[in-house]
Amino acid sequence: MKKFIKTIFTLILVMASAVVILVGATGYNRYEQLTQPHSVEQMAAQIESAPGFVPYDQLPEMLVKATVSVEDRRFYEHGGVDYIGIARALMSQLFPETFVQSGGSTITQQTVKNMFDLFTPSITRKVAEVFLAKDLEKVRTKEQILALYVNIINYGDNHIGIREAAAGYFWKEPYELTDAQCTLLAGIPQSPANYQLSDHYDAAKRRQQIVLQTMVDNGYIDEQQSQQIYNTPVF
Repeated sequence: MKKFIKTIFTLILVMASAVVILVGATGYNRYEQLTQPHSVEQMAAQIESAPGFVPYDQLPEMLVKATVSVEDRRFYEHGGVDYIGIARALMSQLFPETFVQSGGSTITQQTVKNMFDLFTPSITRKVAEVFLAKDLEKVRTKEQILALYVNIINYGDNHIGIREAAAGYFWKEPYELTDAQCTLLAGIPQSPANYQLSDHYDAAKRRQQIVLQTMVDNGYIDEQQSQQIYNTPVF
């Protein structure tokens, strides 16, 4: 009986390994197809040279801190893929009352996802995304990656990038945004259609509370600052 169980276990292990290898190979093939016309470096350079691109040194410090805090708290520590973050995301799904809701994708992954228009859910796409993220980390600094992210991410109401969002919502340049406006905007990309300010302002304010709480938890601000920022009018 023990020999039979051991055989079954071994068979399952072999099959699982074969599936992992197949998925990995298929994902890598997809990655090669995506980078054949233009490499990750070329795609990044194209975005950075576009009119209206906002470089890192022109981004409000509060926007940077809020974005990293709520989207990818280990951004400065990982190499493009955060395996601890993936585990945390799984726990947040299993135990939503204990763990703050979190996604498994890093800022780097979200950046390449938007760069290469990878919005169709599939395991193959996710594997390709990992290879693309690793590439981006090799050719750009963390600050440059963050700038790419905020320039191409969707902030709702058809505002793509922080310049459009700042102008469209508040009639400002990004560097003019207040702390309250920065923390409000930082929460929108998780679900733009559900947090865009034109028709989901209340939901966006609730999301802002989550952003501010993550900033407190990560040591960027204290509770008093959090409350002060939340109570500051944005319009």
